[in-house]
Amino acid sequence: MWMICKKEWQQFFSSLTGYLALLVYLLLNGLFLFLFPDTNLLDFGYASLAGYFSLAPWLLLFLIPTITMRTFADEFKLGSFEILKTLPLSPTALVMGKWLGAFLIVLTAIFPTIIYAISLQALSVTGGIDLGATIGSYLGLGLLASVFTAIGIATSSYTNNTVVAFIAGAFVAFLLYNGFEAISKLSLFSNGLDYYIEILGIKFHYRSISRGVIDLRDAIYFIGLTALFLLITRKNIAEK
Repeated sequence: MWMICKKEWQQFFSSLTGYLALLVYLLLNGLFLFLFPDTNLLDFGYASLAGYFSLAPWLLLFLIPTITMRTFADEFKLGSFEILKTLPLSPTALVMGKWLGAFLIVLTAIFPTIIYAISLQALSVTGGIDLGATIGSYLGLGLLASVFTAIGIATSSYTNNTVVAFIAGAFVAFLLYNGFEAISKLSLFSNGLDYYIEILGIKFHYRSISRGVIDLRDAIYFIGLTALFLLITRKNIAEK
């Protein structure tokens, strides 16, 4: 598993594309949070990273499929999947290695954003940032990234076309993140069903854990959803 994880890491950073993807992600964060007027954190009047944690999931919807689209699609396209099948690796170890490698790359992209919290803390005149809410939000962002990564791995395992894998990964992640909330707002479900539909979506649990109160139910939801897509990927790979 660790061999596959290391391979994914090295493969991503062996080309300029990997560095460009992370650079664009960080650059867009910086522009939205410190330059554009409607989302500028410095214009809020108080120290809060709420703007970043509202924006980050939408940027990850594009960054993570960029990272995961090659995980299996390239293996099928180049024929190297046949070599992987000859290695003493179980389908579970192969899938977990792919997922862990991609997940560590995503965490590498998120980690530099901690400087935003440090900067706001240093610039704050009184009070500073809410440390509990910030830690909870970063935990929620990590759990969200794990689900998006598992979705990207799963969609990549069904095609040998990286563009199709990217589009499918971004589309499925978007539906699970925002789709249930959108459906719950339909007048058809205004009789009390809206809450139960919204609770099925990722966005509901992400917002819940981002408040700084870590609910075990939210953590179980993210872990369970990640495991579900990894199991789907394992089943697909085992059949191949």
